[in-house]
Amino acid sequence: MSRHVQITFDCADPTGMAEFWSTALGYRVQGPPGGYETWERFLDAMDLPPESRNDASAVVDPDGFAPRLFFRRVHEGKRAKNRVHLDVRAAPGLDGDERMAALETEAERLVSRGATRIQRYDPASTLEAGHIMMADPEGNEFCLD
Repeated sequence: MSRHVQITFDCADPTGMAEFWSTALGYRVQGPPGGYETWERFLDAMDLPPESRNDASAVVDPDGFAPRLFFRRVHEGKRAKNRVHLDVRAAPGLDGDERMAALETEAERLVSRGATRIQRYDPASTLEAGHIMMADPEGNEFCLD
């Protein structure tokens, strides 16, 4: 039996992280539960206080194939390098200078949305095609690959 995978981010601002990652991946923010036109109406119906309304958010692949990303608010900040990270496949099928140029363009776009560029790794051998290490607005590392 196969399993579906959800990737969960602990963060300070679930709504902001959902907006960033939906932009980065071409996902969409998950819609409200059935019977509710907006999240605001659902949260009103649940009588959720204003201070709890940014406790969680999620983004989904519009085609329904890739994993759901779930963001939940935690009060402690990030402390160390991620042991697991996302590789955003931003230059599929490209090689060499063309690949790195496409990665640079995507890095610039994501920096304009709040990401931080950490380091560029140029192609070093036939086993490494080159990538750019980045961090999302809350410091979680990911690679443009």
